Amino acid sequence: MRPPRRKALIPVLASALVAATAAFGPASAHSATPATAAPTGPSTPADPTTRQAAFAAAAAEFGVPLPVLMALSYNETLWEAHGGKPSFSAGYGPMNLTDLTQADLTRAGFGSQFRAPDLLTAPALHTAGKAAALAGIDLATAETNDVQNIRAGAALLASYEKQYNHGVLPPAADLPGWTVGVARYSEASETKVAQVFADDVYATIRSGQALTTQDGQTLTLPARPWTFDQGDGARRLGLVSVVPPADAVHDPAQLDAPECPAEISCSYSPDGFFQLDPNDKSNYGDHDPASRPTTTDVRYITLHDNEETNDGTLWLFHDPSYQASAHYEVRSEDGHVTQMMPTGDIAWDSANESFYQHSIGIEQEGYAIDGATWYSEAMYHSTAALVRYLGAKYGIPLDRQHILGHDNIPGSSDSRIATQHWDPGPYWDWSHFMALVGAPIHPEAPPTSNVVAVNPVFQLNQQVVSGCQNIQDLTPFPGPYHGAEWPNLNGPCPDAYYLTMPKQPTNFVWLRTAPSDSAPLIADPYIHADGSAGSTRAADWGDQASAGQEFVVADRAPDGWIAIWFAGQKAWFHNQFGPLTAAPVKALTVTPKAGRASVPVYTESFPEAAAYPKAFTDWYGGIPRAQRIASKYVLAAGQAYVTDGKALTGDWFDAYNIDGSAFMDQTDFKGGTQYYLITYNHRMAFVNAADVDVVASTS
Repeated sequence: MRPPRRKALIPVLASALVAATAAFGPASAHSATPATAAPTGPSTPADPTTRQAAFAAAAAEFGVPLPVLMALSYNETLWEAHGGKPSFSAGYGPMNLTDLTQADLTRAGFGSQFRAPDLLTAPALHTAGKAAALAGIDLATAETNDVQNIRAGAALLASYEKQYNHGVLPPAADLPGWTVGVARYSEASETKVAQVFADDVYATIRSGQALTTQDGQTLTLPARPWTFDQGDGARRLGLVSVVPPADAVHDPAQLDAPECPAEISCSYSPDGFFQLDPNDKSNYGDHDPASRPTTTDVRYITLHDNEETNDGTLWLFHDPSYQASAHYEVRSEDGHVTQMMPTGDIAWDSANESFYQHSIGIEQEGYAIDGATWYSEAMYHSTAALVRYLGAKYGIPLDRQHILGHDNIPGSSDSRIATQHWDPGPYWDWSHFMALVGAPIHPEAPPTSNVVAVNPVFQLNQQVVSGCQNIQDLTPFPGPYHGAEWPNLNGPCPDAYYLTMPKQPTNFVWLRTAPSDSAPLIADPYIHADGSAGSTRAADWGDQASAGQEFVVADRAPDGWIAIWFAGQKAWFHNQFGPLTAAPVKALTVTPKAGRASVPVYTESFPEAAAYPKAFTDWYGGIPRAQRIASKYVLAAGQAYVTDGKALTGDWFDAYNIDGSAFMDQTDFKGGTQYYLITYNHRMAFVNAADVDVVASTS
């Protein structure tokens, strides 16, 4: 019979998991009781009739500043009540009071036997009961009545503030004095996470907000531009980064010591490598055993952000049923590196086998749409040192065709191109990072070269983009960075949930249909199948060329406008700083052979059918991987794209059983077809070497 396909990335739990073992600071010696007697039972006619009034009443009752209470709720839920029903993340009401049950796990389709016990006892996932008791109401009322939910959330916030403020509340006008209580309300297990949540709440107070909720409630929080939090308030919580417990059965050690350069802080915490079905060796997680570079060569290093906290990521990768993995994780706060699996094995990290079978994956703590908040200098330095080390160990060129972001990896098929992840996103400073790696982006050819490296000056290249949180894996029980939930989490993020991010440094240039700032942005045919123009959303990578990427010049216009060949079309960007930001470079390019009107573009580099022996296909039940054309992409006559010039043999590595015991297991099937890797748009692609000529750039 045909072997079952291993699952693709699945929705998974997130950082709230680690709260089960988090240290939230010393217990208060003072009881946290409401300032006045609280009503019990469901809402009564005497209760406020609007949510705006409910926030004001609760703030007055429990001594919480109204701006703090409203901004906190906004960052938890966008003031939504969900009709008294739990959100996907088991949170109730505008204050996101949590009460996770086995029924919630079942409803979410969560089947991990490894994390469920921790989740069902995690304090961060069971705040509703404590909040209800503090407000003097029953649990059901706190969960289902939005007015009482706001009261209960205010009582919980006040109790947290008292816990770290000697049993008393700060004066009503002392908004910064509530930083520690707000940070504690995040239920985070890491100081960095708690502080970033508090920073977000106070940023909301500064900017103000006004919106109408799904159930028609109109709320307004006036801006208070002078309000700032205590930048180190979260440190008073006494949190300690939590490392998942060692589990020699499900997380067997495969290394004696981490594979890291000596100059960085590095540890080893093995991932969940385990046979899930005792009767089926092919059902395992969460990476493929291999013996690289003997079995397959290592060509790329892929950088991600994990859309999670550091601890949350380690917990997830320790779960073999998570069905995803990476080789390394880099912590934001101090740049500490954790290795989770041998670099000789294959991580399931980028959802494209032609890349991840030849890549080393590095996860970085953070959230792409909030990247600048998380991408610390310590992280840049540690990741750069690690990339230098791995590049030397495996002979990987230190350039932007081989040091890739997840956003540079194409989707593996027509149906996956538009939905492929786009981390580390627009706020990762590629120019700075490549300089730290030892491969700075700079002019290396005369100005007449027909190839340029995009290199916007990061600090000056300030742009506005929008994004939807959580912008990557929609996890059932996330930490405070999930954002408000929309009704169908299996569908795309609705327009109303996109947030406009502050104007700030970005790593890309916008690409337009004509040499004018008013011209429409170009559109990728997979993202904009309806023919609409490109957008300024961070996830709309089809109109962005990022720092370090090299393209062939297609045309030039006055005032610094340059057109490049990009995804089969001329794409214009405004180059205002000359050779510095559109650096002329030397490169090899590919163009269709003479007489060819166009040639196909591929997002994978699999071998032809003849590469698989008949005995294997008979056992497997058919051809395991066949090459597919990206039907909406084309490389037309007259166009050219940059390549490294190294012909790659089409291949596919078969990893079937966890111990390599299956028929022809751990075999790299190689064909006769050769491909060139090209920078086709924001992402990489392949062309058949027989279809194109390789031409050096002009000078």
